[in-house]
Amino acid sequence: MSQKIIHNLIAWFLKKRLHAMQLFLENPIEVQYDILLQLISNNKKTVFAKRFKFDKIHDYKSFIAQVPLQNYETLSPFIARMRKGEKYVLTQEKVKWFAKSSGTSNAKSKFIPITKTFLENNHYSAVKDLLAIYLYNNPESKMFEGKGLRLGGSSEMYQESDTSFGDLSAIIIENLPIWADLKSTPKQETALLGEWEEKMQKIITETQNENVTNLAGVPSWMLVLMQKMLQESGKENLLEVWPNLEVYFHGGVHFMPYKKQFEQLIPKKNFKYYEIYNASEGFFAFQDQNNSDELLLLLDYDIFYEFIPVENFNELASKTVLLNDVELHKNYALVISTTSGLWRYIVGDTVQFTSLKPFRIKVTGRTQHFINAFGEELIIDNAEKALAKVCKKQQVIINEYTVAPVFIDNKTQGKHQWVIEFKKAPKDIKKFAKSLDLALQELNSDYEAKRYKNITLAPLEIIIAPENLFLSWLEKHQKIGGQHKIPRLQNNRAFIDELLSMFL
Repeated sequence: MSQKIIHNLIAWFLKKRLHAMQLFLENPIEVQYDILLQLISNNKKTVFAKRFKFDKIHDYKSFIAQVPLQNYETLSPFIARMRKGEKYVLTQEKVKWFAKSSGTSNAKSKFIPITKTFLENNHYSAVKDLLAIYLYNNPESKMFEGKGLRLGGSSEMYQESDTSFGDLSAIIIENLPIWADLKSTPKQETALLGEWEEKMQKIITETQNENVTNLAGVPSWMLVLMQKMLQESGKENLLEVWPNLEVYFHGGVHFMPYKKQFEQLIPKKNFKYYEIYNASEGFFAFQDQNNSDELLLLLDYDIFYEFIPVENFNELASKTVLLNDVELHKNYALVISTTSGLWRYIVGDTVQFTSLKPFRIKVTGRTQHFINAFGEELIIDNAEKALAKVCKKQQVIINEYTVAPVFIDNKTQGKHQWVIEFKKAPKDIKKFAKSLDLALQELNSDYEAKRYKNITLAPLEIIIAPENLFLSWLEKHQKIGGQHKIPRLQNNRAFIDELLSMFL
């Protein structure tokens, strides 16, 4: 069977999903309400349900009356029991997999439960619908005439029971449907390797002679792979290695700091970038239009959503609103309930709605990843946009960065300190710093007010990091590969001081 016929068959199969998507696009509120009632009905026999009296829940009002908001700390005792193989704890379905992600203040790592139903109805359904939307938007695509290069984390076995844990991407790769696995590279054994250098070398060896048409993975790690591929192959850009490359599906971190480098490595005018919002807790949204920075919120994928206005965020004491009460261009903290047993769980991400028909969002940051040491309320969205603007104007390329406050004392005025690793440094670092400071003021009125005449905040400071500083930190903390991320904005100096101690 020719590759063209295979592409057409897969495309036909995927495009049938478009009809299913119409249900939540046309009836979003009703679909969400049905999901809530199904979640309650299907899990009444669990330990969690008995503690919070699910038998008294009949609607959303009784749901929030019975079930308080949760975070990882409040759910972790239940999750610990599930990891040891206990059943009927947070969900009535057996939990075999736990997605391991970055920890919280009280835990080195989080272990997010994932049931088979959730893997199918959320993660895989979302991927199929993403591909269906992409093919609908790009009828000239030849994606499935070649293969997709997948770059994920490693999978490890948890020894106390028959449950396993690993990076979310590893769990997804390990359980891929046959058709998807056949159209992916490298082979599964390589994709799940834990040792990063060995994995990179094997991926390069296995994929450089394949017809790779699409890429999927976290931008920071994909960029490392792409650069190593060019070094090994002696080619000048990725199109010389994979001439039919047409799209990159990216997520996990903000793409803006990396886009310039991708455009240099893939110099193709009509090359597509499609963003996904896929966290350990669930697949929440994806880009549904070409050349857009808006993400379609996925409403019929075994997740019930609530939202906390950020200005009223008060951890577990916060008040939530439903989808029908959200407002455009306002920051909300995301709260979810899922078939995997996360109940009224504060994810930690913040989003803004850019459209209410259909519901589209942008990820604006984290509830804890912001700087508000002086009342400036700087969020990551401000930082990314300001950097993008100044880098474009001054033809600068950034590899990584982080920001933290310098606190006021008897000798020092308060300010923001940026540690930036440049791929292409500015000609004048003082001019770059001044332009960045002004860009932040244009984007954030609170920051502008605090910068007024240097009364509360002094001009920001930039410290140029040596090459591979952030990579060295990741290696030191065994965070190489997968969805591990560099902390961008911090309200304390713990991370930035550790970085500075590594080279100053």
